[in-house]
Amino acid sequence: MSSSRSLACSPCRCAQVALADAEIAYQPEAEKHAGVLAYELVQGNLVQWNSFMDKSIPDPPTAVLLHGILGSGKNWGSFAKRLAQEFPMWQIGQLRLSPRVLVGHSFGGKVALSMVDQAAKPLARPVRVWVLDATPGKVRSGLDGEDHPVELIDFLRRMPVQVNSKQEVVDALVKAKFSVDVARWVATNLRRSSPSGSRSSPSYSWIFNLNGISEMYKSYEDTNLWRIVENVPRGVHINFLKAERSLHRWALEDLQRIHTAEEVAADEAGGVEMHVLEDAGHWVHADNPDGLFRILSSTFRIETSLRGRE
Repeated sequence: MSSSRSLACSPCRCAQVALADAEIAYQPEAEKHAGVLAYELVQGNLVQWNSFMDKSIPDPPTAVLLHGILGSGKNWGSFAKRLAQEFPMWQIGQLRLSPRVLVGHSFGGKVALSMVDQAAKPLARPVRVWVLDATPGKVRSGLDGEDHPVELIDFLRRMPVQVNSKQEVVDALVKAKFSVDVARWVATNLRRSSPSGSRSSPSYSWIFNLNGISEMYKSYEDTNLWRIVENVPRGVHINFLKAERSLHRWALEDLQRIHTAEEVAADEAGGVEMHVLEDAGHWVHADNPDGLFRILSSTFRIETSLRGRE
């Protein structure tokens, strides 16, 4: 996501892709539409595509993975491919389809909840939503001495638009008391802006718009989606996953509200559930990918089983 404007776009009618001869063919209109968000399509090797060409073939079950505020699609690339290997009838991508599973990390977790809120009710089929290390309401940063996203974004905005190396950014962040792990992760979002092989010194710039990122994070802080959790739409199951060493503070109030919502879930087709991922900080897919995979796999097995009965 390169700007905050993208979040306000209406659902795009152009983001249709087809799989032909094992290669992805994009519709030409998609290139022209400025509102299309970037995505990467990952498909299991048993996926039969596509109903746009053959209505007799049902749409493959789709999962959408949404990264966090300073992330990119490549953050979840390896994890998505692992899911597609384990569940070869699934695809994972941002398409004009009704997803069976939504997985959102941090900022992406609130986006996933917002997608449920904006969807037509009742939903055409059950949807399982995973909110990874984010709460529906107030954002509570970590304790003193821990990394604060607002401070990190503000610091990056004060840095030069172009830098000479990724290490320069890492060194600057560490000097400013940000953790080494966060500094190295942030530096992965730099791309070389000077042509490779040129005689001039190399330079790097950000792959995203930091002013847009700042606006989106403010929206993330201000958005309150507790009403969805406490009045879950029919057919929706919301799973919260708390990282054991989260950089966000999960207040006792938040945990109590989620557990109360678990108890008052309307029926078996919808509900709320709380999970804890041990031995992981906020970047759950990097800190404990095996543990996260075990927890998420249950959802894909359930949905695959339900699909087999349709």
